Amino acid sequence: MSRTDQTAPEPFMRVEDAFSDVRVDRKRPTVAQVYEQLRARIIALAVPPGATLSRADLAVRFGVSQQPVREAILRLEEEGLVETYPQSATKVAKIDLQSVREAQFLRISVELEVVRKLALADGLDLFPIESLILQQERFLQREDFSAFAEADREMHRKMQDMAGVPGLWSLIRSRSGHLDRLRHLHLPTPGKAQSVIVGHRGILTALERRDPDAAQAALRRHLSGTLASVEDLRDRFPDHITD
Repeated sequence: MSRTDQTAPEPFMRVEDAFSDVRVDRKRPTVAQVYEQLRARIIALAVPPGATLSRADLAVRFGVSQQPVREAILRLEEEGLVETYPQSATKVAKIDLQSVREAQFLRISVELEVVRKLALADGLDLFPIESLILQQERFLQREDFSAFAEADREMHRKMQDMAGVPGLWSLIRSRSGHLDRLRHLHLPTPGKAQSVIVGHRGILTALERRDPDAAQAALRRHLSGTLASVEDLRDRFPDHITD
């Protein structure tokens, strides 16, 4: 069996199928809902790099005018997730490795301090972290990688919340679109999801032991996995990744 056969993820769905279940709640701001649903599908690679986004078609699918779609696309453009060509089209951007490295640097810088603070905290209730790891194990059994990735992100958000810096998550999230897409690309690789759980267990064990140095070491190991596989991912998905 070739390396590609061993590690190929599920085929990308057709772009039109990715928006078959979009919904807009008229009681909530329309632009935010369109943005969140577009972004979620781009991050999960349901809408892959290079895919064309038609404002008119999206407006029909969401059941809204083109104005909220236009504003949502502008927000995605600010994050570097889409590229708009004047008088032409809007396309989903390739995964930019420089953006990936910057987001990784930001995450590590913040989360090293987060786990250190948690490890030194008195009377810390770690059940929320344990619960999220158990969720990931269930999602892995079902091979539901989208739900698995969401639980992964929620665990890291929860740790920041527990450390008393919940506002930093929105900053990290806004800079992590390319990193999150690379992680989604990597996740179906055999053994990758299991290694994520092992990494989370390592962080949790260090927190339970109140060992800040071990917690930081476990975090570094956990967050280094995808970047260590960049060359392999670029070889397998040359049309999805750029320097």
